[in-house]
Amino acid sequence: MERTTGRLADGREIIWYDADGTGRVAAADQRDLPAAVTNSQLRRDPLTGEWIAIASHRQSRTYMPPANECPLCPSRDHLSEVPSTEYQVVAFENRFPSYSLAAEGGETVETGLEQTRPGHGRCEVVCFTSDHNSTFAALPPQQARLVVDTWADRTTALSAMPGIEHVFPFENRGKEIGVTLQHPHGQIYAYPFVPPRALQELTQAEDYRARTGRSLFGDVIEREIADGARVVASNDEWVAFVPYAARWPIEVHFYPRRQVPDLPALDDAARDGFVPIYLDVLRRFDRLYSEPTPYIAAWQQAPVRAHRDEAWLHLELYSIRRAEGKVKFLAGSESGQGAFVNDGLPEALADRLREVAS
Repeated sequence: MERTTGRLADGREIIWYDADGTGRVAAADQRDLPAAVTNSQLRRDPLTGEWIAIASHRQSRTYMPPANECPLCPSRDHLSEVPSTEYQVVAFENRFPSYSLAAEGGETVETGLEQTRPGHGRCEVVCFTSDHNSTFAALPPQQARLVVDTWADRTTALSAMPGIEHVFPFENRGKEIGVTLQHPHGQIYAYPFVPPRALQELTQAEDYRARTGRSLFGDVIEREIADGARVVASNDEWVAFVPYAARWPIEVHFYPRRQVPDLPALDDAARDGFVPIYLDVLRRFDRLYSEPTPYIAAWQQAPVRAHRDEAWLHLELYSIRRAEGKVKFLAGSESGQGAFVNDGLPEALADRLREVAS
């Protein structure tokens, strides 16, 4: 993999990722952009202890432009966020970030009920391909592997930045999920804290270790393989299954068979092994109904400095689609109490996903 770094017109960093031997030269951004000003602020919820990002500048972010004005396409007929006429994979700082290393979110207040601090962190966009009409599921294996290498490289780089505690690569796909740009892309959030979902999983794992002396993640994997009822796909390196207590109408988790804390720790065999099983399951998702399935793909990896011994890298892939033409809304119980109700049976979903295998 080759890495080429550059700067956009407003000073944001951009990195091109190419297969070895490409020999790319960074291109200059010809746009007349004002300097980016980010007023993101973090406010601590005194009832839950969670940090909430207040990022009002994001109200003006680009929303569903026509394909010929897409800011994630290469700069050909129009100037875009990617100042080159083609690319393989590219990552760059988000123009409308929820968190920024240059956040101007006011003073830091660490005591009392109203605790605030600037929204320190970093948000990046990762474009999986220059083809506006493609999807991750349609990527050739070698292109998907380049994306995996990009995620790993960005995790390493972001983890080394001051004040970063957790790195979260993810993809939102589909208008039902709320995407604002249709070009195939994902994002990476580098948080100044360990976010609630990651912290909850890791705390459970540490409690389990204290009680049993065993790895919670390892035992879950062993149980799913032994039972087999919810396993959707597997190979020598990875296993994908519908979780026993699935929250979402469609949900599959992907685990490497060997424990690693994060994406950079995956060796070549594990990275190679992830690509076919992930592409396979994504394509099964799209065979479930007459329209492509909207989804969120969320990498759960170890924080930068904490809980690293217990963490077991995995990907959680889920969709709000519950039936043909219908989506699950997070209504009273889910939004009000965080208590999920799944209208489907996880074992039935696994059966269905096995049925739609190619």
